[in-house]
Amino acid sequence: MSLQENISNKLIMTEGKNLLHEKLSEFNRSFKFDQRLFASAVRVNFVYCDALFHAGILTRIEAERVKSGLQTILKRADYDKNYFLEAATDVHSFIEARLVGLIGEAGEKINVGRSRHDQSATAIRLWLRGEIEEISGSTRDLQTVLIGAGERQKEAILPAYANSGKSQPILWAHWCLAYFEMFARDCERLEEVWRRVNVLPLGAANAAGTAFEIDREDVARALRFEGVSANSLDAAADTDYAIETVAAGALLMIHLSRLGEDLIRYTSNEIGFLELIDASANFSASETISEAMELVRGRSAIVFGHQAALLSLANLSLGSHKDAQEIYEEIFGTIDTLKSSLQIVTLVLKNTRVNVQKTLDSVIGDYYVRAELIDYLTQKNVSLKTARVSADKIVSYAAVRGRKTVELNLDELRNFSENIGADVFDYLSLEQILASKNQIGGTAPERVYEALEQAKETLERDTGK
Repeated sequence: MSLQENISNKLIMTEGKNLLHEKLSEFNRSFKFDQRLFASAVRVNFVYCDALFHAGILTRIEAERVKSGLQTILKRADYDKNYFLEAATDVHSFIEARLVGLIGEAGEKINVGRSRHDQSATAIRLWLRGEIEEISGSTRDLQTVLIGAGERQKEAILPAYANSGKSQPILWAHWCLAYFEMFARDCERLEEVWRRVNVLPLGAANAAGTAFEIDREDVARALRFEGVSANSLDAAADTDYAIETVAAGALLMIHLSRLGEDLIRYTSNEIGFLELIDASANFSASETISEAMELVRGRSAIVFGHQAALLSLANLSLGSHKDAQEIYEEIFGTIDTLKSSLQIVTLVLKNTRVNVQKTLDSVIGDYYVRAELIDYLTQKNVSLKTARVSADKIVSYAAVRGRKTVELNLDELRNFSENIGADVFDYLSLEQILASKNQIGGTAPERVYEALEQAKETLERDTGK
């Protein structure tokens, strides 16, 4: 082989190695998405600096320089739009490089006694804690809008649906309160998840814990964590908090999607139960709201995808793993989807109202009479089987003649059951049907108005407002 060929081959090998190193480094980077943890990561470093000082690892001068450097980094990030353009493996290496660039070797000592893994786990929990609080607050805002919508038109009536068909008349406020209850459960789940997120993993290091005299409980207090992880190996491998967060988010998205589906139906031109409060709006309520709610419905599937991805990462062996960083992108995607979906559903519901005449017209009919006749006859000591047969015959008799059941006279009704009396017409009136559902949780006006007041009290208690 000639000298020139030898040199050429070495250049090719060197270029290949450089390309491989470049591609591996690029593949390894998470900075493009985990830079949103910047403020939380700086805060963790700030508190950990004090812990290193109290442990005798940093001198007072070194600790002051580290904290001064961290404050400078925070300030520069606020006013320099290009601050995050520098390539970095992750947000933590970015902060470390900036800190070392500002204060020198003392900046490297900030990593003594911890690993990148427990550092990252602490920053994500700190960030996630605030996000859960924000989502809980937005969910309660939606509950407030639901109460307001129910109170504005608390006498409005619309049909409930069963198997995609009309079933029984209910109050509009009863519909609003149904979603209030769903979102109340979502808030409870988020609160439970928040408590498990709010545990400090810092000090677990790679898996075995730290050999330095770091006061973990003091660090937890400074970062306002409610406790510290009890086992370093468990803390290093823990993804439960992420899975639980996304699972709670998935249920919340199901409820938002369900509400969105109702809004699509109710604002459609065919049904028209809901309309824009501002009738002068220069767009079609049906089309615009439908498009937005279809997106909410579609994005719920995205959150389900994040949930599936997290579950696939949950069966890693005990210890710290590089692929655990993949959970962050699933968390971020879920949080972003929840926040935008809550915002748009709340805004839509806040700007719509019931078309009272259309809902009333839709309620008038025989679709619910069969069930009410059965209840009426069983209260007259008719067996349930016989009551069903008689009700079916009565409704069919009226339909064949193109009449409503309530338009039949008493003699016609008594042809099907001698137990029917003149009181049947009051019993089948819309007002009486609603009033009869007066047990706890029913749609009777008396119960619904009580439930609205209870819902307001619950919100005031939960929000302190």
